Parts: sequence; structure tokens; C-alpha cells
Amino acid sequence: MPARTLTVTPASKNGTAAGTIQAVLYARVSTRDQEKEGFSIPAQLRLLRDYAASKGFVIAEEFTDVETAKASGRTNFTQMLLYLEKRKALCRTILVEKTDRLYRNLKDWITLDSRDLEIHFVKENGIVSPNSRSSEKLMHGMKVLMAKNYIDNLSEETRKGMTEKVCAGIYPSFAPVGYRNADGAGGKRVIISDPDAAPVIAELFGRFAAGHHSLRALVREFNAEGVKLRGHKLHSSVVRQILRKRLYSGDFDWDGTTYAGTHEPLVTRECWQRVQELLDARAENKIRKVKHDFASIPG
Repeated sequence: MPARTLTVTPASKNGTAAGTIQAVLYARVSTRDQEKEGFSIPAQLRLLRDYAASKGFVIAEEFTDVETAKASGRTNFTQMLLYLEKRKALCRTILVEKTDRLYRNLKDWITLDSRDLEIHFVKENGIVSPNSRSSEKLMHGMKVLMAKNYIDNLSEETRKGMTEKVCAGIYPSFAPVGYRNADGAGGKRVIISDPDAAPVIAELFGRFAAGHHSLRALVREFNAEGVKLRGHKLHSSVVRQILRKRLYSGDFDWDGTTYAGTHEPLVTRECWQRVQELLDARAENKIRKVKHDFASIPG
């Protein structure tokens, strides 16, 4: 009777049996998406984990990005690419809910396409890999273009909504220190004065407008009094930005145009203008001093 040959499946460096497919999961939401349970990060991850289990994939890592209006970058998308590059001998598979969760533009598509990855679009029941037929790649390319069109259209609608708010005198962005965002009439987000920070802003303008303080002296004085804004002590660069912001006078600048706001001003227009004149004059004096000192240097 011939001897039987025992086949041993070697283990990979991380303890996963060789031949087992390792995959990374990627989920993404925007601020608007978070309002809908179907788009939430937990909902996407549940779907992808279940899919991985059904296919016998080992989840090597999970990457998630939450985009907001203030920070729209995709830090973990970049981290995922770095991770796949470092482990390209072990992991070449990405699991994602659908096309528009992975790509935001054509550059993303080209970047991923050049890395010879196998990408599973779970909700769309589609897989794209270097071995995909040309017709499959064509269909996938069309989905990418549709996703880009959706994002472009969303961006246009967002800009349109912001323009409508601006023309109505409503500041369309996140509230700066001294104000906070709140729900206004018709469900529109507006800014209202912050009872904790607004008096500090008004006092900064008032003391500087009196003309007795340099910017640094003003900051030192407030810090000596233990005054803080949003839990932080004052710095000259921050205070300069505050004193330059027209919004506190009741008006605001947007896209190169000044609009009369409907929000409550924290200082009068006259006070704001006086502060601008003082800041301009001191900046001019500093320039003149630098020019004078430079001209005084012997050749």
C-alpha cells in the first residue's frame, strides 16, 4: 500500500493560513449622510463584515472617514493606500459598500486602478480586479462617472443653498467664536450670540478701539485676567483675526462681497471701523520702521 502524503498548509507571517484572502474594509460618510441610518459608518461596517464572513475573508484592517464641511479630507483613505502598499504581498482586496463610498473623483479611480487591487462593491454585487473583462471595466467606469456626477450635483446644490442664505442675510458657515449655530425659521441654520464668548469679543473690540493698547499688550492684559475663549487662553494671531472679522459688526464678507447680516451684532459698525483704522495704522508704522532700519544699515 503506497504511503500517504500529508499536505501541510503553511501559515503566513501574521498567523493567517496561506491561501486565505485578507481584505481591508473601507466606509465613508459625509455630514449629510450621517442623518440617514443606511449611510452610517456602523451600518456600512456591519454589511462589509457580514460579507467578509460569507466569503471566508479575513479582515486585516478597517478604515473609516467622516467628512464634514470644516474638514473634507480623507485621511484614512490615504492611510488605507499606504497600508495596502506596505502589505501588497499579503492583502490586495478592498471591501466597500458601493461605488460612491470609495471614489469622490476620477483621480481616486485612477489611483486605485493602478494598484492592481480586487475591489468588492457589496451592495452593487460587483467585483473589479485586474482580471476583469473589458466590458466589466467599462460598466464600472460608467458607475464611477455617475458617482462623480452625483457628487458634483450635490456640490452645486450646496453652493446654491449657501448663496440663497447669503442673499437673505444669513451667515452660511460655521459660527465663529462669539456665536453658535442654531435652528432658525424655516429650518435654516443661523448663528446666534454665545452668552459666554460674546461679551469677551465685545470687550476686546472696546478696549482696542480706545487706542491705549497694542495688540500684544491687549492679549497680555486679558490673559492676566484669566479670560479664555472656548477654553483656551488668548493669542495675538487669534485676536488679530477676531478684530479683523466684519461679522461682529452685523455685516459679513462672502465670496468677495459684503452683505448686511440678520444676526445680532456684537459691536457697532463704528467701533469695528475704528479698530480697522488702528490696526492699519500700526501695520503701516511697522512697515515704515522696518524700511527705516533697513535704510540705516551701512553699505
